[in-house]
Amino acid sequence: MNFMSFGLFSSSFKHCLLSRPDVNPSNLKLDNGSRVAVIGGGPAGSFFSYFLLDMAQRSGIDVQVDIYEPRDFSHPAPQGCNMCGGIISESLVQLLAVEGINLPAAVVQRGIDSYMLHMSVGSVRIGTPLHEKRIAAVHRGAGPRDIKEVKWKSLDGYLQWLASDKGAHLVCDRVDHFNWKDGRPQIKTRGGLVQEYDLLAVAAGVNSGVLKIFRDSVSGYEPPRVTKTYICEYHLGQETIEKYMGSSMHVFLMSIPRLEFAAIIPKGDYVTVCLLGDDIDGPLIKSFLESPEVRRCFPPDLPLDPPSCHCSPHINVTGAPQPFADRIVFIGDSGVTRLYKDGIGAAYRTAKAAASTAIFQGISTENFRQYYWPACKRIAIDNRIGKIIFAYTGVMQKLRHDLRGILRMVSKEQMKDGCNPRMSMALWDLFTGSAPYREILLRMLNPVFVGRFIWNVVVGSLPIKRGRRP
Repeated sequence: MNFMSFGLFSSSFKHCLLSRPDVNPSNLKLDNGSRVAVIGGGPAGSFFSYFLLDMAQRSGIDVQVDIYEPRDFSHPAPQGCNMCGGIISESLVQLLAVEGINLPAAVVQRGIDSYMLHMSVGSVRIGTPLHEKRIAAVHRGAGPRDIKEVKWKSLDGYLQWLASDKGAHLVCDRVDHFNWKDGRPQIKTRGGLVQEYDLLAVAAGVNSGVLKIFRDSVSGYEPPRVTKTYICEYHLGQETIEKYMGSSMHVFLMSIPRLEFAAIIPKGDYVTVCLLGDDIDGPLIKSFLESPEVRRCFPPDLPLDPPSCHCSPHINVTGAPQPFADRIVFIGDSGVTRLYKDGIGAAYRTAKAAASTAIFQGISTENFRQYYWPACKRIAIDNRIGKIIFAYTGVMQKLRHDLRGILRMVSKEQMKDGCNPRMSMALWDLFTGSAPYREILLRMLNPVFVGRFIWNVVVGSLPIKRGRRP
């Protein structure tokens, strides 16, 4: 090797060292003056910023947090929308209350105190189990596209305000480039701003397109696998909603191929229709909206054509296998989230775990693997159980005798005060995301639950000459 070749090799080797994360990451910590960037100002990004700054203040560490979010959540859709059904489980409402975060009445469009379960064999109302649980219906932005008067505040905007009140700085720009500079994350925005940070938290959703810039730059990171869903908003007015739907969330167990979950959620003057499953498409949407069970929930003269505010967002169905590296962590939808339900709750849990790790343990790969990954892994394992449950419900939707058993069992539970509403509670938690799938499955495998269900299937399938089945 001649002198010139050696010089080129040396220069390339030096550039390689400087453009990768720290070679010796064992002492990676956040100290006074450390700078943290958060890409995404939705719930995951706002929760992370809020908890990081709160923990840093209590630990006597002065850190700077910049949140990069191009959307303004004070605007209606599409500019201020995060493409979500907008249901907050009661378990999350309680957790936030413990943290001192109480959602104001201006954010919660409606408190849901029951849900109506619709099946081909009939419908039944399920009240809040134990008369305690509540779920909240919210808009992620200021409301649907065609809203004429903004009456409510955005959930995402409120959480962003909490983070800003803690000291986070909001940068209204989109990040579109990432690399390593002297072992630290460097980002560049669409507006041309270039900044280096000590820690980068990626809280962008799977619909933003920003995750692809990390695929080749962050060791071990692969974006989550996704599927397509459907969400739309119908303007009915509060009187019509009260007449046809009340304060219930309407849930459907229907034998439509590829449809895992369907719900109609009342919110102020609007109702939100959510369809989740395997690549929801036009024919599936049409089949759902034209079904008798759905038509009964709307005025008979209302055309259920696609309204002006509708979208087909992707959702995370299999999390990132390694949502972290030295000086970078992926939270919420960009990392691991709950299957089909309680995405905001998963954002809270992963954001808090990541913030706690960064402040109290460190920001190296091993720090995140040891202290952050367990929170993600619990969600990922629980999702596998969730897939089993939804596969079973998919089979059950085709079996009318099983549906009759569910209808009869729930109807009996709702008529009796003081009994243990085993089926009602399992369905409530399954459809609202208020409990882990593991806990739901264990309840469903309880011998008493199984025995009661089999009994109701048998009795519900017997020929009855007079009267009618519940």
